[in-house]
Amino acid sequence: MQDLVSFESKPCKLFTMLAHNKIPNQVSFLSTFEEILDRKHGLYKLANKIDWNVFEQAFSPLYISGKGRPAKLIRLMVGLLILKHLRNVSDEVVVAQWSENNYYQYFCGEKSFATGKPCEASELVHFRNRIGESGVELILKESIRVNEEDKDDDNVNIDTTVQEKTSPTPQMLSFIEKL
Repeated sequence: MQDLVSFESKPCKLFTMLAHNKIPNQVSFLSTFEEILDRKHGLYKLANKIDWNVFEQAFSPLYISGKGRPAKLIRLMVGLLILKHLRNVSDEVVVAQWSENNYYQYFCGEKSFATGKPCEASELVHFRNRIGESGVELILKESIRVNEEDKDDDNVNIDTTVQEKTSPTPQMLSFIEKL
């Protein structure tokens, strides 16, 4: 018993080793999240063309620091809204697809693959209400700016087919969520 007491009073050197610094975007020992993605993929390219700071500067004043529940990252929310319109899907579907798609996650600013939903679909509604019509116009202006850069590209493909909008039924969404 006496040895135990004296052991507790002596400094223990077993736990003094410093933790290794983690590389935040490293997926495995050999590669990072960004390195495993195809740099020719449309969402990869688009993510690097958009000036995300425009949205940070415009939307940050709409939040009060230190009060209430922490908000989702602005880039995540703007990215989800852009993806929703690019893919012509509902809030629920874009949130569900985000957790399955590396490119969606990279586009929205993730540094490593994340499991689970990034937010509830209703949070997109709240975000749209927060940024208002002028915020949605800002997102549209940035997408026009990005598209203007590509207007002289000889490799632009335009798809003129019309596809009927298909929305998943509530039963299908609940089935997907249960998986």
